[in-house]
Amino acid sequence: MQLILVTGLSGSGKSVALNALEDSGYYYVDNLPATLLPDVARFLEAAGQPRVVVSIDVRGGGALAALPAQLAELKRRGVDLRVLFLEAKTDTLIKRFSETRRRHPLSDGSLTLTECIERERGLLADLADMAHRLDTSDLGSSVLCNWVKDFVELPRTALTLLFESFGFKHGIPLDADLVFDVRCLPNPNYDPRLKPLTGRDRPVMDFLRADAQTRKMLEDIGRFVADWLPSFGRDNRSYLTVAIGCTGGQHRSVYFAEALADRFRGQTQVLVRHRELPPGRRSG
Repeated sequence: MQLILVTGLSGSGKSVALNALEDSGYYYVDNLPATLLPDVARFLEAAGQPRVVVSIDVRGGGALAALPAQLAELKRRGVDLRVLFLEAKTDTLIKRFSETRRRHPLSDGSLTLTECIERERGLLADLADMAHRLDTSDLGSSVLCNWVKDFVELPRTALTLLFESFGFKHGIPLDADLVFDVRCLPNPNYDPRLKPLTGRDRPVMDFLRADAQTRKMLEDIGRFVADWLPSFGRDNRSYLTVAIGCTGGQHRSVYFAEALADRFRGQTQVLVRHRELPPGRRSG
């Protein structure tokens, strides 16, 4: 049985992710107390449910403390378990709560919305460290659905390596484990012919490949990731997100993410995301 646990911050898009998985044929259980997870998984497996998605979040209260042990038990039983943690920037979450006029689950009349969000981050911090984290701050619903589907359709491997491009002027992704800055390299944005293109287009790729410093930085980053990838794997990580940033997230960072992904395909499971590109071009 494949079991997807969807968790994360309130307002981060969990409902969108869950609906996408339900539409893809997953049996859906919402707001399950963590202590019941092994029994529910055993029951659904015996009932012949091959694909199940379960939602557990801060509404579970004190039961969250038991979740790491429950997940470890499921893995020992051989369940194909994947944990997806959705998060977003605080100002984004405040805006979403304002637009929907929903009450935060931790609101008790004594905390502001910002305080509720930060408290929730603290309560879920250990769970986030065990999961594949996805920053939904700048994602529309359709892009989030596609990225969630990419995540669950991956073959089961010891570690999935994700390369994510972004623009520093839009902020560093919350889901990044390693961050590299390529803003010191020649910028195709200053060439009128290249400005409307992206790092996935041949003229931009040729422009960057021709620069010796770009080639050296690409090699240096690739060697660093290769040298330390075994250590991350031994740390029982299932996912490692390497974020590459340039100014706007259109050219240099996109080129680096694609080139690094090409380098590591065949060594481990690889995903590519481009945060700042138009929705149809964000995944590689």
